[in-house]
Amino acid sequence: MKGSSARLTFLGTGTSQGVPIIGCKCKVCRSSDERDKRFRASVFVEYGGLNILVDAGPDFRMQMLRHDIAHLDAILLTHNHKDHTGGLDDVRSLNYVDRRAAEIYCEKNVLEDLIREYPYVFKFPKYPGAPEWMLHVIEERPFIIRKDSADKELVWVHDVGYHYRLHDGSLIPTARCLDDMIDQAEVASLDGETTAVTIIPIRGLHDKLPVLGFRFGDIAYITDMSSIPESEFEKLKGLKHLTLNTVSYNRHHSHFSLEETLELADRIQSEHTWLTHLSHSFPVHEEFCQELNRLCSEKNVRSIVQPAYDGLVIE
Repeated sequence: MKGSSARLTFLGTGTSQGVPIIGCKCKVCRSSDERDKRFRASVFVEYGGLNILVDAGPDFRMQMLRHDIAHLDAILLTHNHKDHTGGLDDVRSLNYVDRRAAEIYCEKNVLEDLIREYPYVFKFPKYPGAPEWMLHVIEERPFIIRKDSADKELVWVHDVGYHYRLHDGSLIPTARCLDDMIDQAEVASLDGETTAVTIIPIRGLHDKLPVLGFRFGDIAYITDMSSIPESEFEKLKGLKHLTLNTVSYNRHHSHFSLEETLELADRIQSEHTWLTHLSHSFPVHEEFCQELNRLCSEKNVRSIVQPAYDGLVIE
């Protein structure tokens, strides 16, 4: 949908262990400031009338409850690590309440891992009560997300499992084989449509693992990257908000260091740059804000750089 503005809520801004870390007694992990308490990285995006989740990690259930989210039009997966996919079983609650299968968008390698890691979801005939997923395979090209069609309503049949209700009222099983659960995402060509939005994937590397970030209008969300190919920077022009990951001051094999995020913030020059996937190696929130202001001033960074925190809303 051209001209649509996006609203992004940070559901989680922590590393794969979250903050506080189990057993840690450092100043950050013992902080009483709610902004220092971080679920695993995830965001909720309201864009063009659609509700979109990026990543569903182990804290998915609590994130949905905390923000009273009862409907999702799509779940986008950046990559296949458990801190980004470990909560997907919990879509069962949304299946029941919303009467919709979870529409999951991911790359082919991520799909292959989901099939291995959640075998009961892909076992046929389907186990009654297993999560209902519909998988859309995406690539680096922009793709479309649409509103759910009326013929995708889920109906629970006791002791049998979910069915789809057709226009004539008859019921059919949701999936009888793997092909029923997988399709290729629709490549973007909207031409003024009002019931769909275009998502722009942004390629990056997480060490050597290919991962995706996503652009929603003038907001870009990037997490779990240690490098961005030169070809992708064209997609990051003219942003109002940019989110980048960083886990430490020191160079890291699979994440940007703080120095690297500041260099990227200055190069991309979005109005605001928000840091996520933060570890307890950084100071408590208030001190970190002050430190970033100082560093950006010293380095003449042409973007306002601040740490994101769980519950922060940008638009």
